[in-house]
Amino acid sequence: MKKIINQLLPFIKKFKKHVFFNVLFNLLYALFSALAFVSLIPMLNVLFDKTTVVTEAPVWKGISDIKNYGEQLLNYKVSSYLQEGNAQMALVIVIALVIITFLLKNLFGYLSMQHLMYLKNGILNDLRKDMYQKIINLPLSFYSKRQKGDVMARILGDINEMQNSFFIALELVIREPATIIFSLIFMFTFSWKLTLFVLFFIPIAGFLISRIGKSLKSNSLKAQQESGKLISIVEESLTGLKIVKGYNAEHTFTSNFKNSADKILKLSNKIGLKNNLAGPVSEVLGIATIAVLLWYGGQLVLIENVIKGTDFLAFMGLAYAILTPAKAISKASYRVKNGIAAADRVFEILHEEDHLADVPNATVLDGFNKEVSVENISFKYDDDYVLKNFSLKVPKGKTVALVGQSGSGKSTIANLVTRFYDINQGSIKVDGVDIKQVTKKSLRHLMGLVTQDSILFNDTIKNNVLIGDQTATDDQIIDALKIANAWEFVSQLPNGIETNVGDAGNNFSGGQKQRLSIARAVLKNPPIMILDEATSALDTESERLVQVALENMMKNRTSIVIAHRLSTIQNADEIIVMQKGQIVEQGTHTELLNKNGMYKKLVEMQSFE
Repeated sequence: MKKIINQLLPFIKKFKKHVFFNVLFNLLYALFSALAFVSLIPMLNVLFDKTTVVTEAPVWKGISDIKNYGEQLLNYKVSSYLQEGNAQMALVIVIALVIITFLLKNLFGYLSMQHLMYLKNGILNDLRKDMYQKIINLPLSFYSKRQKGDVMARILGDINEMQNSFFIALELVIREPATIIFSLIFMFTFSWKLTLFVLFFIPIAGFLISRIGKSLKSNSLKAQQESGKLISIVEESLTGLKIVKGYNAEHTFTSNFKNSADKILKLSNKIGLKNNLAGPVSEVLGIATIAVLLWYGGQLVLIENVIKGTDFLAFMGLAYAILTPAKAISKASYRVKNGIAAADRVFEILHEEDHLADVPNATVLDGFNKEVSVENISFKYDDDYVLKNFSLKVPKGKTVALVGQSGSGKSTIANLVTRFYDINQGSIKVDGVDIKQVTKKSLRHLMGLVTQDSILFNDTIKNNVLIGDQTATDDQIIDALKIANAWEFVSQLPNGIETNVGDAGNNFSGGQKQRLSIARAVLKNPPIMILDEATSALDTESERLVQVALENMMKNRTSIVIAHRLSTIQNADEIIVMQKGQIVEQGTHTELLNKNGMYKKLVEMQSFE
């Protein structure tokens, strides 16, 4: 718990004003909660004719005597009305005192909850924003070994669990303990013996409840992890729905979902059973305490006459005022366990180290003048090297194509040049500067990326293309669409560039989506273009249209083309043939054909996978 609070402190500091007022109003609420029961005593005294008669107005002796002065003043006023035979007016005064006390109690309670609401919602909002920022900034390698659903469960489910569970502690951390303390102070003024009786039972209740709740945190953590798996199954099912249906695999995915849901059910039931015990256990203990109080207190009133009957009734109210917050604390302790498990998962992401973070005082690239050079690099995703002692130079204004069979390391080059991953050995330089020494933002600002999977977001065509340049005008967007050979179909749409592309761009064909992706890269207008098998997933007609768009885009630009088909690379200034992470041939299209080597075989097979 302390560890989580320490991690939350930077978020809490931003809302210190609300913390201050929440604490202040909670203390006032606790004070008036105790006074509310004390204020019943004068009313009970009037009703049972037990009012202490005071005939002279009391004298103010300072703040230290405030309790005695207030009591004497009230008794003086009430006594004067009773002696005049005006019992109704005396009753009105003591009832007004009760009403005012309860009114102030609830007013301060309301104000404290308002400030807590601003504090809680503000912290959770900042947590969400920081977590999303972290998720966006973490390198791709972080996600290669994680389920997307688990990350989604943390930013959605776990933060909500913190709101529903952990932040309940904020409601109780001042209010309930302060209520108990103020109540005990007043109780001791009535009878220290009775008060000790009450205090004897509270540790017993705490011990029993802590025994029940020991395993709650571990069960909560398991349930939250399984929820992440469940979200992953749903996300993967929806993403690959065509494959699921096409292969009649509905039963397999349904079975996986049911198994995960059943695990969550069992864990939730375990958590729920123990949560549900908190209420009955504290209720029974509370009733037991009240029963003992009535028995022992009755003796003090009726036999020993050490406490007045009206005082004893107020004391019982104060005892109840202790048991209620104690019960609330015991119930909250269970839910806080759930919240701690959720908070651990949230902070695990927030504290995840970014291994690709910019170095201190990193260089900012403000342009591209000479070349991109890849010098003796070696790289592995896991255990086996994908690239070994690989070197490549891409002079400014030239187009270099990478070809080879699947697994030869072509796409890895694109991932490394854009610094989505860091190399294990060697260096990659832009204009002689190692990309590890420059800011990722300035490096990627020089590069445009068109991938095999044309990634579009569920928004308008305009906003998808604007990702390339947020400051572009509508005319510039249309020019980019024209260069990308996309204006021909966009212009025919009823809403033009304001047309929504649908989820993952599914309102359009593969070729249309790819041309919109190219338009996005055109609008960015970067000096270096990286095409990662940009036409491999297209039919012949779409490929022709996209190929024209690519040629338009690559004019006067430095390009690294990872090729799948001959048409994409035959005009390249240099073609690199790769096999198992190494260069086996390089040269122009004509030169390589004349060598009668691997390139010629690939051309004959038309298989640049």
